[in-house]
Amino acid sequence: MDLPLDGLLVVTIEQAVAAPLCTARLADAGARIIKIERPEGDFARNYDTAAKGDSSYFCWINQGKESICLNFKEAEDKQLLSALIAKADVFVQNLAPGALERAGFGSAELREKHPGLITCDISGYGESEALSAMKAYDLLVQAESGLVSISGGANELGRIGVSVCDIGAGVTAHAGILEALIKRGVTGKGSGVATSLFEVASEWMSVPLLHQDYGAGAPERVGLNHPSIAPYGAYTTNDQALTLISIQNEREWVKLCSDVFRDESLATDPRFTTNNLRVENRPALDERISAITGKLDADTFRARLAETGIAYGAINSVEELSTHKALRRREATNSQGLTLTLPAPPVRWSDTRRMSPGPVPGIGEHTGAIRNEFLG
Repeated sequence: MDLPLDGLLVVTIEQAVAAPLCTARLADAGARIIKIERPEGDFARNYDTAAKGDSSYFCWINQGKESICLNFKEAEDKQLLSALIAKADVFVQNLAPGALERAGFGSAELREKHPGLITCDISGYGESEALSAMKAYDLLVQAESGLVSISGGANELGRIGVSVCDIGAGVTAHAGILEALIKRGVTGKGSGVATSLFEVASEWMSVPLLHQDYGAGAPERVGLNHPSIAPYGAYTTNDQALTLISIQNEREWVKLCSDVFRDESLATDPRFTTNNLRVENRPALDERISAITGKLDADTFRARLAETGIAYGAINSVEELSTHKALRRREATNSQGLTLTLPAPPVRWSDTRRMSPGPVPGIGEHTGAIRNEFLG
């Protein structure tokens, strides 16, 4: 079976993570991605050299793309960009707000010229003039959106350990583009799609915000505990391993006490008979549970949890992720022609074997070929 987006042309002026991840997902599904870079290249190319000489970020989300270097302020390059967009199905960009409008390539103007075109604009804070000058790197948005304020331990603020706002904006933009493609298939007309890192992060913050606006206040940082469910957190066994457990209802709580902890009095303790009471009395609850788990090794504790059907998980290192039984991998070729493996895309199709979309491009590797193709 052909890939679902075979034949789709995507032109993208992108850098860093959010837009490149969006178009990487389109490439995985068979779309042709023409990536427009500055002469010095997408600055994510230089974040590190961990991927056998390539940046780990760049290698992850730029496989199979064609790279062309353009300065669209120059007449010939502006002509080439116009020719590319004229034949594109989708145009994606994550430059600073207003940059492309000033150059004559604003999304609304492009859709007027090309009614079937789908445009996607990814920004840091939307198109508000009041915030247009703010840089919107991932950690900054984690902080501005309040995400950092509820992450980490009780006495220490914490950054989410990956570029979660960039990633969220990228997959949100991908979903919006697919919705626009479905609409175009029905109406024949393109659409404008826009999202921002801040909008995605703030939507994720709905539950803490509802607590802040209408409840008793936003949840406090609780480290490896859940702020409103108990027990839902990490406990140490006598071999110093951490195991997360999660209780979702009173039936599971009773089973945990009787079959895993083997202490039925814990379930009937009046301080712990409901979830609200367990949260209210969490220090005393954790003290009782830790006294029990401290007498067990991790294998015994996890075996009891598995036999009882209680949800649990190990606090694995990245090294342990590398050998995890659930980790699927695929081969990738970096811009120097070296092979490595990466986690496979998270969507699996029942009737199609998804292969690597192709090697990571060098800076401007396809400039000449694309000029010939689109300008002759």
